[in-house]
Amino acid sequence: MDNSTSQTIKRFKQIREENHYTQSDFAKVLQIKNSTADIERGKTKISGKVVARLLQEFNVNPLWLFGESTQKKIQLHQGNVSPKVVTIDSQNNENIVLVNVKAAAGYPHNVQDLDWYQQLPAFDIPLPEYRNATYRGFQVEGDSMLPLLEPKEWVIGKAINNLSEVSNNTICVIVLEDSVVVKKIRKNEDASIITLISLNSEYLPYTIQTHQIVELWEINSKLSFNIDANPDAASMKQLQEAMQALTSEVRSLKH
Repeated sequence: MDNSTSQTIKRFKQIREENHYTQSDFAKVLQIKNSTADIERGKTKISGKVVARLLQEFNVNPLWLFGESTQKKIQLHQGNVSPKVVTIDSQNNENIVLVNVKAAAGYPHNVQDLDWYQQLPAFDIPLPEYRNATYRGFQVEGDSMLPLLEPKEWVIGKAINNLSEVSNNTICVIVLEDSVVVKKIRKNEDASIITLISLNSEYLPYTIQTHQIVELWEINSKLSFNIDANPDAASMKQLQEAMQALTSEVRSLKH
C-alpha cells in the first residue's frame, strides 16, 4: 500500500469517526454492502459512487480525500433554501397557501409541482405585515414545540432565500428531502451542519446537513383556535381553591 492510498484510507476513516458511525452504519449511509471494514483495511478501493456519497452527505472535497487539497469540505448549493413555487391569485397577487398535516407528508415530493399547489387552499391577509414577502401556512404536527405551539395549530412562515439570512435560534418550518418539521435552528461553527431543537424537553436536539434543507420558512405568526372563553374565571377559581386550602391549614394549626 503506497503512501497516497494510506492517506486516503486514513481520511476516509476520519470522516466516519468524526460523524460517530460504526463501520456497518457508515456503509448504509454510503449505500454499500455490509460494512466499510474492507475499505479501511485497504482490500477494497473507494469507488466513484462512494466519493459522490461522501460529497453529498458530508460535503467532503474529493481532492482532499485523495490528498490533492488541504480544503476538507466544499458547499454544494451555497445555502439556497428559497421557495420552489410561488402561487398567485386571480389578480396576480401572491397568496398564502395552507399546508395541513396530511399535505405536509407529500410536500417534499411535490415541492416543484405547480398543479399540486393549486389543489391546496389559499388566502390573503390584507395587512402591511404580510406585504413585500412570500408567506406560507403550515399546520403543526405533534407536541415537540410545546408550550409555544400546540398540535394542529397553524403557523405562518416567511420565505427565506438563503441560510445566511436567518438568525440563530429562530423558529422555522424546515422542509427536508423527506419531511416537514417545525424546529428552532442553531447554526454551528461548521457551516455544513445545522442543529434542530424542540422546545419540548422530551425531544432531544439533532443535527442535519445543511444541503438536506430544501426550503426554509421563518415563523412570524400563528393561528390558534384553543382560546379559553373566560380565562379570568378559571384564574379566580384556582385562587379561591388555594385560599380555602390555606384557611383549612390555619384552622388545623389552631386545634
